[in-house]
Amino acid sequence: MRVLPPALLVTAALLLSACGTTENPAAAPGEPAATSGPVTVTDARGKAVTLKAPAKRVVALEWGEAEMVASLGVMPVGAADVAGYNVWDKAVPLTAEVKDVGKRNEPSVDAIVGLNPEVVIMAEERDSTLVPQIEKYVPVVVTKSSDASRNFDRLREDFKLIAKTVGKESEADKQLSEMDAKLAEGKKAVEAKGATGTPFLMADGYLEGSTVSIRPFGKGSLVSDTAEAVGLKNVWTGKVDPQWGLGQTDVEGLTAITDPKTVLFYSASEEDVFTTGLAQNAVYQRLPFVVSKKIHKLEAGTWTFGGPKSIAFTADQIVKAITA
Repeated sequence: MRVLPPALLVTAALLLSACGTTENPAAAPGEPAATSGPVTVTDARGKAVTLKAPAKRVVALEWGEAEMVASLGVMPVGAADVAGYNVWDKAVPLTAEVKDVGKRNEPSVDAIVGLNPEVVIMAEERDSTLVPQIEKYVPVVVTKSSDASRNFDRLREDFKLIAKTVGKESEADKQLSEMDAKLAEGKKAVEAKGATGTPFLMADGYLEGSTVSIRPFGKGSLVSDTAEAVGLKNVWTGKVDPQWGLGQTDVEGLTAITDPKTVLFYSASEEDVFTTGLAQNAVYQRLPFVVSKKIHKLEAGTWTFGGPKSIAFTADQIVKAITA
């Protein structure tokens, strides 16, 4: 299955399927209680959104946002495509109590409202007609979700925005500090191995009929920023979009990569075209990272558009592969 980031999903009609309600789990023992009283946040639209109190009942319409909410200790009451999330994002699993409110590109307003949420958190790229429909019933907080010119800064802003919305600002600060420490430790390990500056290509792929299409993660993509933060160098110089830092090519397009030291990292939580679709491809077999066998598949459930927990999960894998 081809899984696209939020901005690349096709706008579709809203589904009308109601779901039942669910309750959030209690806070873990020793966890500080959330701030009480009204909360006002300014979201990615520049809009001030005021809640009567930090939200405990949250619906998240993108996987990255669902991960962030759950990582803060507030399990969403609803999320879009829960089954897909649990395949593609293993950094912070969603519990069985989280209700599915439809596809990421086709959420059901009835299902969302039926869960009686205190806030809906969604990405800025969502179809603009959806926000006002939901806001008739429940406040909406919109995140930036990605910005290839400043993705780590953007991630911090989104995470802190969500944390303030749910009254978990100190937990967010802690996780961001842990993420920074993880990256710093990884960079030291890469340096100690003498591997600083190792050239890499990060990509995923999918089949369109019998044709394999490759999607390189260029500079500015979140997963590329992660690899570069631990000391590697992205060799993809092809065109990428300004929001996600994602490119598009075919196998022949990869022949521009000639450095024999190049390492390929790829993501494939479901269909693995690098193993199956390209197994007999003569052009692919001559690529430097194939010849040198410097290929590393990211673990299933490594979400490349996630929050601090996904960053740490990804960084661990990259560092392990480079320093082994």
